Amino acid sequence: MAEAKAFQKASYPLPAYNFRVAVDGTSMSFTEVSGISLDYEMLTYKHGLSYWEGERITSYYLEKYVPVTLAKGTVKGVNFLYDWIKEKTKTPRIMDVSLCDEEGHPVVSWRIAKTVPVKLVAPSFSANSNDVAIESLGVMAAGISMVHV
Repeated sequence: MAEAKAFQKASYPLPAYNFRVAVDGTSMSFTEVSGISLDYEMLTYKHGLSYWEGERITSYYLEKYVPVTLAKGTVKGVNFLYDWIKEKTKTPRIMDVSLCDEEGHPVVSWRIAKTVPVKLVAPSFSANSNDVAIESLGVMAAGISMVHV
């Protein structure tokens, strides 16, 4: 027996190819985004007054910057990635990566509060291939949160 469309929509996983990326509110087309993860670093503090107060250890969990890679087809006249990495002041930007349903509406979004570009890789050039020219941008990301829309 076939399942109802509403049941399938609620319980089946979303395809990974239907996503949208926005940097500072400006939507951009990327072919791939990888590396979004939430990592914490544990720092342990041991005070120097253990003789009077005993061994007290305090742990802090600090969010680490993680590398995220964005791949994009090279388009004539579009220099956003190059302009971003060449900025004199590396001001962190907000990035939203949204996984969309079949109609293009965001269902799950990953908000990255701070992204700073660190590496721009030019496309691979080969006379034996007719593949699309893909450039990639490496960013360091922190402040990652996930929202179900």
